[in-house]
Order: sequence, then C-alpha cells, then structure tokens
Amino acid sequence: MGHQHHHHNHGHETGNIKIAFFLNLSFTIIEIIGGLMTNSMAILADALHDLGDSLSLGIAWFLEKVSGKKPDDTFTFGYARFSLLAAFINSMVLIIGSTIILYHVIPRLLNPEPVEASGMLVLSLLGIFINGLAVLRLKKGHSMNEKVVTWHLMEDVLGWIVVLVASIVLMFVDWPIIDPLLSLGLTFYILYNVVGNLKEIVGIFLQKTPSGVSKSELKQALEKELNVHTHHLHLWSLDGEKTMLSLHLEVNDDLATDELIEEKRRVRTWLNDHEIDHVTIELEFEKECCEASDCE
Repeated sequence: MGHQHHHHNHGHETGNIKIAFFLNLSFTIIEIIGGLMTNSMAILADALHDLGDSLSLGIAWFLEKVSGKKPDDTFTFGYARFSLLAAFINSMVLIIGSTIILYHVIPRLLNPEPVEASGMLVLSLLGIFINGLAVLRLKKGHSMNEKVVTWHLMEDVLGWIVVLVASIVLMFVDWPIIDPLLSLGLTFYILYNVVGNLKEIVGIFLQKTPSGVSKSELKQALEKELNVHTHHLHLWSLDGEKTMLSLHLEVNDDLATDELIEEKRRVRTWLNDHEIDHVTIELEFEKECCEASDCE
C-alpha cells in the first residue's frame, strides 16, 4: 500500500494560484502587443491560448478559495471538491487549447510561414522568465488543482523554450518548418500528461479506490493485526488528498460499552496510522443481519 499522505496549507495554495493568475494575465497583454509588433501569428495564437489560461487560472483561484470553506448543511463533506472541479475545468481548457494549436500547426507543416526571429527571441526569454517564476511557486503543490495549474504554466514555459530554440535556429538558417515541428511535439507531450491527470480527476469524482491503496490488502492487514472481522468496507478520496473509509465492524453481543468504545478506537487508530483520514465505523452485533445489498 504505497498511498502517500499530504498535509497542506490551503491559504498557501490559494496564494500560489493568485500569483500565477496575475503573472499569466500580465504576460498575455505583453504577448498581444509583442505579437502585433513582430507580425507573428504564432505569438498571437499563443497569446489567445494564454488568455484562455488566464481565464481558467482565475476560475482555479476562485474555486480554490471556495474549497477551503467549512462543511455546512448543503455540503456536509465540505467544499474540497470545488478545487477538484477547477482542476477538471482547467484540464478541459488545456485539451481544447492543445487541439486548437494542432489545428493551426498541421497546415504550417505543409506551408511554413516566415517569422520575425529577433522579436521571437526577446519574447521567448521574457516568457520563460515570467512563467518559470509561476511554476516555481506551484511545483510543490499537492492538490489536483495546483498540479493541473502547474501543467498550464509548464505548457507555457515549454512553449517558450520551443520558440527560443526556433528563433535561434531561424536567425542562422532559413528553415521555418522547425517552429511547427517543435510545436507539434510539445503539444502531444502536454496532451499525454493532461489526459493522465484528467483520468485521475474523473476517478476521484466516480469514487474510485485511491491510487496506491488496495481494499483487499487493507482489509486483510486490519483483520490480521487487530484480530477483528469487518465487511461492507468502502474507501474513496474526497479531493485527491484526503482518504475516506467506512466499514461494518463485527462485535460480540456480550461486550460492555467501554469495550465497544475501545474496539472502535483500536480500529480507527490503526486506519489513521495507515493514512486513512476520515473513518466511519458501524458496529454490528452477532445477532444482527447486515442490511446492505453489497455486504461482504
């Protein structure tokens, strides 16, 4: 069971996304001006993509703030999945953005267009610096939202590295096809990683068993080490970080109240030590019949 547990500072995460949002928005404005000055459709297309990034980062920032709210009568488990919702939206924006880039790149493979190499060089260095700062702020984030936002910014950094390489080559060699070739490789690389993240996000929404945790192994280890019998065990992730579990614990009819409390405490402590954050235990006596349809 290689499940890795994370403790994080929610305010720190929100602050990181806020910084990433303003950095991205500021650079988008610079890109639009630079694209018009260099007459580069590639840079203007990237500016449009970054404008979409800024919008999704704004959504991520807002929903990350919402996700820190305490549980209430409407959302009894809290608002943690709002952060996950932001990650889902951002993933979809990245996939749509990558598809649009592919749509523009493929024709350029057939008909490469001349570009202003020196202007591309200056903008690429600025792009690497600004987006690189944002990536450094977010790279240690644990939430799915931060991971997907980091991929947004990594896409921008890698994109500008591609522009940098292409601009240097184009300053010495008249080979305009290098730009769409590098862009194509980068876009497929980004899509590969984003689809992986999206698969994990959808799995969490569908209450899939968390990655690195085996239900059968956990159940066997619990019963063997504590000498107890359990069934109707379910576990899922709330937001990609917090693991939830519920189970029925079989107990003898003649146990006193203090003994029942101690039995629950033993099981709960063992599960907490095995990185299960929230545990719900239902006691089931010998004379009882489990009423759950999937009781096993």
